[in-house]
Amino acid sequence: METVKIGKIYRHFKGNYYFVENIALDSETKERMVVYKPIYDREDSMIWVRNEKMFLEEIPKRPDNITGQKHRFELCEELQKDFTK
Repeated sequence: METVKIGKIYRHFKGNYYFVENIALDSETKERMVVYKPIYDREDSMIWVRNEKMFLEEIPKRPDNITGQKHRFELCEELQKDFTK
C-alpha cells in the first residue's frame, strides 16, 4: 500500500484540494491517521483526520466522482507548494 506524503497536496474525488499536515497514530490501535486541511474556506472545520487506508482507498464508480479518479484522494503533483512556511 502507498503511504501518504506529508506536506503535499491531494485532490479529493469530488474536486477539492487538501494539504496533508502530518500523520498521527490512533492511541488505541496505532493505526495511521492522516491529518489534513482544506485549501479553501469551510465553515465546519479546517482540520480533518481520516485513517490512511480510507484516505488512499480505491472508490467504486459513482456519479459524484467529478474528477474521474480511481482513489478517494490522489497526490496532485502539479499544485505542490510549501504551505509550512
